[in-house]
Amino acid sequence: MAAKQRDDLERRLERFATAVGDAAGDNLVSLVLYGSAAVGQSGTRSDVNLLLVLRDASAAGLRPLGPAFRDWVRAGERAPLVFSQTGWRNAADVFPIEIEDIRHQHRILRGVDPVAELRTRPEHLRHQLEREARGLLIQLRASYAAAESDGRALTQVVAESLGSVLALFRALLRHRGADVPDDATALVAAAAAVAGLEAGAFAWPVAQRTAPKPARLAAYDPVAAQYLDAVQTFVDFVDRS
Repeated sequence: MAAKQRDDLERRLERFATAVGDAAGDNLVSLVLYGSAAVGQSGTRSDVNLLLVLRDASAAGLRPLGPAFRDWVRAGERAPLVFSQTGWRNAADVFPIEIEDIRHQHRILRGVDPVAELRTRPEHLRHQLEREARGLLIQLRASYAAAESDGRALTQVVAESLGSVLALFRALLRHRGADVPDDATALVAAAAAVAGLEAGAFAWPVAQRTAPKPARLAAYDPVAAQYLDAVQTFVDFVDRS
């Protein structure tokens, strides 16, 4: 992330964190930035991920946060994931992929560390990995079929799905007890080695994450077809393992 982009992100985050902290008061448990933006590697606004844990996440508890959320979303940002404190404590068996991703890359903006005392189990990680991988493939097939004749739409389908693919690659490596690289290219290489994938199938979308002027795919582009087939191979591997 360029210095100017990083400074701009920091200003936006601080304004939002202040607004949330002032509105939530004692109801706030944790507000954290997680993912690549937490370590200065964000390429786009879509990489800015936030988790908010509240003591009370009911309608009454959320109401004071309305103005802060509206301003944040209207500025083009993604709304935070919101959990109650009890719900977050009970999420380890349902969202182990997300919890371990947050543990790996996060920065506390307000409150306490939400993952410090949270533990996940390998069998829960394995179950979510297969479920999420199958769901991603089903959605990607449908999106590909609808977009393959339109280069602009096909570009969007491939580029926007990569974040989910990388999250599944990280989950696979963690389940295998392997190191999880922060760099996307290294992550793809590590996951490809484990799952028997052609790493080159992911080279185009990885390159677009930080490109100042992203390239566009052509209609029926073989790059997209290779990418879809590689995701299929990955899901087949997860199913067998």
